[in-house]
Amino acid sequence: MSKKKDELLPIGIKIKEIRQEKKISLDFLANETGLSINFIQAVESGEKRPPVGTLLQLSRALGIDSGLLLKEQQDDAAEERINAYTKRTDNYAYTPLTPGAANKHLKAFRITIEPQKAHEGVGFQHEGEEFSYVLEGQVEITVGEHVNKLGPGDSLHFNSAIKHDLKNVGDTRAELIVVVYTP
Repeated sequence: MSKKKDELLPIGIKIKEIRQEKKISLDFLANETGLSINFIQAVESGEKRPPVGTLLQLSRALGIDSGLLLKEQQDDAAEERINAYTKRTDNYAYTPLTPGAANKHLKAFRITIEPQKAHEGVGFQHEGEEFSYVLEGQVEITVGEHVNKLGPGDSLHFNSAIKHDLKNVGDTRAELIVVVYTP
Protein backbone atom coordinates (compact mmCIF):
# COMPACT_ATOMS: atom_id res chain seq x y z
CA MET A 1 0.00 0.00 0.00
CA SER A 2 1.36 3.34 -0.99
CA LYS A 3 -0.16 5.49 1.79
CA LYS A 4 2.02 6.96 4.53
CA LYS A 5 1.98 5.06 7.83
CA ASP A 6 0.23 7.95 9.60
CA GLU A 7 -2.74 8.08 7.26
CA LEU A 8 -5.90 6.19 8.11
CA LEU A 9 -6.95 4.23 5.06
CA PRO A 10 -10.62 3.23 4.95
CA ILE A 11 -11.02 -0.53 5.15
CA GLY A 12 -12.69 -0.87 1.74
CA ILE A 13 -9.79 0.90 0.04
CA LYS A 14 -7.30 -1.36 1.87
CA ILE A 15 -9.20 -4.43 0.69
CA LYS A 16 -9.32 -3.19 -2.91
CA GLU A 17 -5.61 -2.25 -2.93
CA ILE A 18 -4.58 -5.64 -1.53
CA ARG A 19 -6.88 -7.47 -3.96
CA GLN A 20 -5.46 -5.55 -6.92
CA GLU A 21 -1.83 -5.87 -5.76
CA LYS A 22 -2.29 -9.64 -5.52
CA LYS A 23 -4.15 -9.69 -8.87
CA ILE A 24 -7.19 -11.33 -7.27
CA SER A 25 -10.40 -10.99 -9.26
CA LEU A 26 -13.75 -10.08 -7.77
CA ASP A 27 -15.01 -13.41 -9.12
CA PHE A 28 -12.35 -15.35 -7.21
CA LEU A 29 -12.98 -13.36 -4.01
CA ALA A 30 -16.74 -13.96 -4.27
CA ASN A 31 -16.21 -17.70 -4.72
CA GLU A 32 -13.75 -17.89 -1.80
CA THR A 33 -15.95 -15.96 0.63
CA GLY A 34 -19.50 -16.69 -0.52
CA LEU A 35 -20.12 -12.93 -0.72
CA SER A 36 -21.70 -11.42 -3.80
CA ILE A 37 -19.56 -9.34 -6.16
CA ASN A 38 -21.98 -6.44 -5.59
CA PHE A 39 -21.44 -6.65 -1.83
CA ILE A 40 -17.63 -6.80 -2.20
CA GLN A 41 -17.72 -3.77 -4.51
CA ALA A 42 -19.93 -1.93 -2.00
CA VAL A 43 -17.38 -2.71 0.76
CA GLU A 44 -14.47 -1.58 -1.43
CA SER A 45 -16.25 1.68 -2.27
CA GLY A 46 -17.16 2.36 1.36
CA GLU A 47 -20.92 2.02 0.81
CA LYS A 48 -21.14 -1.04 3.11
CA ARG A 49 -19.56 -1.52 6.51
CA PRO A 50 -18.41 -5.14 6.89
CA PRO A 51 -18.71 -6.86 10.28
CA VAL A 52 -15.67 -8.60 11.75
CA GLY A 53 -16.79 -12.02 10.45
CA THR A 54 -16.80 -10.69 6.89
CA LEU A 55 -13.39 -9.08 7.42
CA LEU A 56 -12.06 -12.44 8.61
CA GLN A 57 -13.45 -14.13 5.47
CA LEU A 58 -11.94 -11.47 3.21
CA SER A 59 -8.57 -11.62 5.02
CA ARG A 60 -8.42 -15.38 4.60
CA ALA A 61 -9.34 -15.22 0.91
CA LEU A 62 -6.77 -12.45 0.32
CA GLY A 63 -4.11 -14.43 2.19
CA ILE A 64 -3.41 -11.65 4.70
CA ASP A 65 -3.39 -11.33 8.48
CA SER A 66 -6.82 -10.05 9.57
CA GLY A 67 -4.95 -7.66 11.85
CA LEU A 68 -4.09 -5.65 8.74
CA LEU A 69 -7.79 -4.80 8.46
CA LEU A 70 -8.59 -4.68 12.18
CA LYS A 71 -5.30 -3.63 13.79
CA GLU A 72 -5.25 -0.87 16.39
CA GLN A 73 -2.32 1.39 15.63
CA GLN A 74 0.06 2.01 18.55
CA ASP A 75 1.13 5.62 18.09
CA ASP A 76 0.07 9.17 18.98
CA ALA A 77 -2.92 9.05 16.61
CA ALA A 78 -4.24 5.74 18.01
CA GLU A 79 -7.31 7.23 19.68
CA GLU A 80 -8.29 9.16 16.54
CA ARG A 81 -7.87 6.04 14.43
CA ILE A 82 -9.89 3.91 16.84
CA ASN A 83 -12.69 6.47 16.83
CA ALA A 84 -12.64 6.67 13.03
CA TYR A 85 -12.74 2.88 12.77
CA THR A 86 -15.59 2.73 15.27
CA LYS A 87 -17.61 5.09 13.10
CA ARG A 88 -16.96 2.94 10.04
CA THR A 89 -18.25 -0.13 11.85
CA ASP A 90 -21.34 1.73 13.08
CA ASN A 91 -21.62 0.94 16.78
CA TYR A 92 -18.69 -1.44 17.33
CA ALA A 93 -14.99 -1.14 18.11
CA TYR A 94 -12.74 -4.16 17.50
CA THR A 95 -9.32 -4.48 19.09
CA PRO A 96 -7.28 -7.51 17.98
CA LEU A 97 -5.75 -9.33 20.95
CA THR A 98 -3.68 -11.77 18.87
CA PRO A 99 -1.43 -9.65 16.66
CA GLY A 100 0.65 -11.50 14.11
CA ALA A 101 -1.82 -14.39 13.87
CA ALA A 102 -1.82 -14.43 10.05
CA ASN A 103 -1.33 -18.18 9.73
CA LYS A 104 -3.10 -19.14 12.93
CA HIS A 105 -6.57 -20.62 13.26
CA LEU A 106 -7.42 -18.82 16.50
CA LYS A 107 -7.95 -15.06 16.78
CA ALA A 108 -9.16 -13.06 19.76
CA PHE A 109 -10.76 -9.61 19.87
CA ARG A 110 -11.98 -7.18 22.50
CA ILE A 111 -15.28 -5.76 21.27
CA THR A 112 -17.10 -2.74 22.68
CA ILE A 113 -20.67 -1.89 21.71
CA GLU A 114 -22.47 1.33 22.52
CA PRO A 115 -25.70 1.18 24.60
CA GLN A 116 -28.87 0.01 22.83
CA LYS A 117 -26.99 -0.50 19.55
CA ALA A 118 -26.73 -3.33 17.06
CA HIS A 119 -24.65 -3.79 13.94
CA GLU A 120 -26.69 -2.68 10.96
CA GLY A 121 -26.66 -4.50 7.65
CA VAL A 122 -25.15 -7.92 7.10
CA GLY A 123 -25.14 -10.48 9.95
CA PHE A 124 -21.99 -12.29 10.96
CA GLN A 125 -21.32 -15.67 9.35
CA HIS A 126 -17.97 -17.34 8.87
CA GLU A 127 -16.52 -20.83 8.88
CA GLY A 128 -15.49 -22.21 12.25
CA GLU A 129 -16.43 -21.65 15.86
CA GLU A 130 -16.81 -18.64 18.09
CA PHE A 131 -16.56 -18.11 21.84
CA SER A 132 -17.87 -14.90 23.42
CA TYR A 133 -17.30 -13.83 27.03
CA VAL A 134 -19.08 -10.75 28.39
CA LEU A 135 -16.89 -8.50 30.54
CA GLU A 136 -19.52 -5.82 31.14
CA GLY A 137 -22.98 -4.83 29.94
CA GLN A 138 -25.99 -6.78 28.69
CA VAL A 139 -25.95 -8.29 25.18
CA GLU A 140 -28.00 -10.52 22.97
CA ILE A 141 -26.28 -12.91 20.61
CA THR A 142 -28.69 -14.36 18.09
CA VAL A 143 -27.51 -17.62 16.50
CA GLY A 144 -29.83 -18.56 13.66
CA GLU A 145 -33.28 -18.14 15.20
CA HIS A 146 -32.15 -18.57 18.83
CA VAL A 147 -31.64 -15.48 21.03
CA ASN A 148 -29.07 -15.79 23.86
CA LYS A 149 -29.18 -13.12 26.60
CA LEU A 150 -25.81 -12.64 28.31
CA GLY A 151 -24.49 -10.46 31.13
CA PRO A 152 -21.12 -10.00 32.86
CA GLY A 153 -19.37 -13.34 33.35
CA ASP A 154 -21.63 -15.17 30.88
CA SER A 155 -20.21 -16.92 27.84
CA LEU A 156 -21.42 -18.59 24.66
CA HIS A 157 -19.71 -21.07 22.32
CA PHE A 158 -21.34 -21.72 18.92
CA ASN A 159 -20.90 -22.72 15.28
CA SER A 160 -20.03 -19.45 13.55
CA ALA A 161 -21.08 -20.79 10.14
CA ILE A 162 -24.64 -20.13 11.32
CA LYS A 163 -25.68 -16.51 10.81
CA HIS A 164 -25.28 -14.65 14.08
CA ASP A 165 -25.77 -11.12 15.32
CA LEU A 166 -24.63 -9.26 18.40
CA LYS A 167 -26.36 -6.31 20.02
CA ASN A 168 -26.13 -4.36 23.24
CA VAL A 169 -29.54 -4.42 24.94
CA GLY A 170 -28.41 -2.47 28.02
CA ASP A 171 -28.14 1.21 28.94
CA THR A 172 -24.35 1.11 29.32
CA ARG A 173 -21.54 0.22 26.96
CA ALA A 174 -20.95 -3.52 26.63
CA GLU A 175 -17.52 -5.10 26.39
CA LEU A 176 -16.74 -8.66 25.31
CA ILE A 177 -13.83 -10.92 24.53
CA VAL A 178 -14.56 -12.87 21.35
CA VAL A 179 -12.36 -15.75 20.23
CA VAL A 180 -12.83 -16.96 16.66
CA TYR A 181 -11.57 -20.28 15.35
CA THR A 182 -11.37 -20.68 11.56
CA PRO A 183 -10.21 -23.98 10.03
